[in-house]
Amino acid sequence: MNGPVDNALGDTASNGPSMSPELRQEHIYGTFPLLKSERTWSGWDFAWVNTALAIATWAFLVGGSTALLVGFADGVAAMIIGNAIGLCFMVLASIPASQLYGTEQYTLLRGAFGVVGVGLIVFTIILVTEMGWSSLLAVMAGRATSQVAGTLIGTEFDQYGPLVTVGGLVAIGIAWFVLSRGPVTIGRFNKYVAPGLAIITVIMMIVLVATTSWDTLREASPLAPFDDPQLNFMVAVEFNVGVDVSWYPVMGSLARMTRSRRAAVWPAFGGLFLATLIAQAVGMAAALTIGDSDPTYWMVPLGGPILGIAVLVFIGFANITSMSSIVYSTILAIRQSAGPALRRVPWKALTAAFFVVPAIMTFFPQFMYEQFMVFVSFSGAFLTAICGVALADYFVLRRQHIDLRDLYLGSAGRLYAYTGGINWAGIVAVLVGAGFYLWLYNPVTLETAAAFSVITASLPAAILAAIVYLVIFRVAYASRHLPR
Repeated sequence: MNGPVDNALGDTASNGPSMSPELRQEHIYGTFPLLKSERTWSGWDFAWVNTALAIATWAFLVGGSTALLVGFADGVAAMIIGNAIGLCFMVLASIPASQLYGTEQYTLLRGAFGVVGVGLIVFTIILVTEMGWSSLLAVMAGRATSQVAGTLIGTEFDQYGPLVTVGGLVAIGIAWFVLSRGPVTIGRFNKYVAPGLAIITVIMMIVLVATTSWDTLREASPLAPFDDPQLNFMVAVEFNVGVDVSWYPVMGSLARMTRSRRAAVWPAFGGLFLATLIAQAVGMAAALTIGDSDPTYWMVPLGGPILGIAVLVFIGFANITSMSSIVYSTILAIRQSAGPALRRVPWKALTAAFFVVPAIMTFFPQFMYEQFMVFVSFSGAFLTAICGVALADYFVLRRQHIDLRDLYLGSAGRLYAYTGGINWAGIVAVLVGAGFYLWLYNPVTLETAAAFSVITASLPAAILAAIVYLVIFRVAYASRHLPR
């Protein structure tokens, strides 16, 4: 039996002999939906992809940032709560629709934002967010390179010195090479990288406990808390929610490669939740006992040169595969949002252009580390609101039914066409939701509303964005036909 994509596209999606090579590759490097026969990832494949994403070096940095606010026991609780909340609405907002219809989430967002509206979202919020994460991963890979080089030649390099920049640039070059090979290659790499990362993370925790002590870890005080313990805990929870919501820009594009919803939803939630929690716990333990969450700083001194170098090399490579996954999804979003102009640009050239800003940011590694919490929380404010709108549009308005033919017609069709190409209900809802988030919790000034200590910011912002979207849509587009 043919799936919804096969039925909707019919022969136009065929890979027949008369089709040009460029068109045959459009479903991989462009915006065509995948047929069921073209979806190659099993549940285990997708679980490994998500595990490799979760245990990139940023997870350790998240744990270290959490240690600024709370001790180990409260930190683990905050990470469990924050990860569970963030992943629940992030996974639902990005994966079910993309997996069912085989298309990345940005095309599916045309109903919520319009063709031009999606472009506005992609070229502002999504592009800045994913360039930021890619820059951070490159810098972390550079720090691993610097530490390995220092160990091999018996010297100590500046943790933010020029060798970090060189290592980051090399990591970007390798990531671009992996990315140019397509998502199948990314999946193959992650099948081997992810199990190794899981083992290495457990080894790091053993090394930490063996060289300090479990009692020291349990009794360690938070590094830079607020005066109010309740506020400390809620900021820690909110920070972890923001980290998980940050997966939204990449999940739909990756989930479309899976064979079934079962192979997509639970491996995404489970892979990200378990792997993230373990890696964050290691980073938090290191920050509380050693004073630095980044394993590029403490792994060699504690684990010895042989084990330390092996771990750092592996972690550096994991950062590279994570960058590849991030940029793959982002470039798909850019191509579908920019119209015919960028679709003519070769895939390799377009991906190379994306890495220009991350390459520049490798020259400012200290800035990337110092602004990490602000970056995560500020981008999370807008991504949370986008998730709320996406959930309301797909599950409430569309009732999980998408007309693919009309969707790909965009402004030329009737179901997903809006005046000027913008569904202002979606845009306004995102702005209201993000504004509410920043009113509850301002990550720049660290000012919070009284309600934040009870309800945090992300989940209320997502709910408010969803309600605002539904109300405005019902009023502004009352005559529009919707599934019943």
